[in-house]
Amino acid sequence: MANLKEVKQRITSVSSTQQITKAMKMVAAAKLRRAQDRIIKMRPYSQKLTSILDEVVSAMGGELEIAFAEQRAVQNVLVVSMTSDKGLCGAFNSNIMKATVSLVEKEYKGKNVTILPLGKKAFEFFTRRNYNAKTDFYEVFSDVKYDEVRVIAEYAMNGFLSKQFDRVVLVYNHFRNVATQDITVEQFLPMGGVKDLTSKGKTASTDYILEPSKEYVIRDLVPTALKTQFYKAVLDSNASEHGARMTSMDKATENANELLKELKLMYNRNRQAAITNEILEIVAGANALEGS
Repeated sequence: MANLKEVKQRITSVSSTQQITKAMKMVAAAKLRRAQDRIIKMRPYSQKLTSILDEVVSAMGGELEIAFAEQRAVQNVLVVSMTSDKGLCGAFNSNIMKATVSLVEKEYKGKNVTILPLGKKAFEFFTRRNYNAKTDFYEVFSDVKYDEVRVIAEYAMNGFLSKQFDRVVLVYNHFRNVATQDITVEQFLPMGGVKDLTSKGKTASTDYILEPSKEYVIRDLVPTALKTQFYKAVLDSNASEHGARMTSMDKATENANELLKELKLMYNRNRQAAITNEILEIVAGANALEGS
């Protein structure tokens, strides 16, 4: 059984840890509010832009070939893996890494796979294991800005157009709520949805007037929609990180509280046992003196 000094030291240590986890939970909650507002405001714009693109392309009946929708035999693949810069967020990072490794070693086994890590955890994981990694953009989550994300999206898009990559896949956490983040593996290029519409030749539900020309609008709208889609995925991952960290720190605080209760109960029991032993020793000593 641990003595009183050891139990008291453990109580002090757990109390200090609990204060840290509480503070981290509050910081994560503050960051989450901002990140959640950004992704919630971004989603309607992204969905509407994609919807307009789909309807305009379908109305054209396949009369314009879209370079970003070109289907090719898959040999060279770019996998964009989005993690956080820091830990202490539960299984947030490990789930992304497992999904990425599974994608590389199972679905694209035998292909030329390049990994684009976004986030320091992904950068450290894939560089240490000697994966073919493009490491120019991993610090994007230090301060998420559209201009920086646009450069990354353009790298992937230009790589697809130049046939450096035949397919681009995003692996990230989709933000549902504070407690729930879904691992998402999403094909970024080629644009499967647009390709389906062009091949089927569906009619649009809205009649659009396109100026100066259909070709100009499509060639400008498609890259914008793709960059918006990429930016939305980054915002999803950013909000998911703070949600996961807030949940993880909340659980850690609760666990510390339960441990403190057990330690204090142990301390009180040990203290009571020590006092009882001292009383017994005193009584025994007094009886020995009386007997002498």
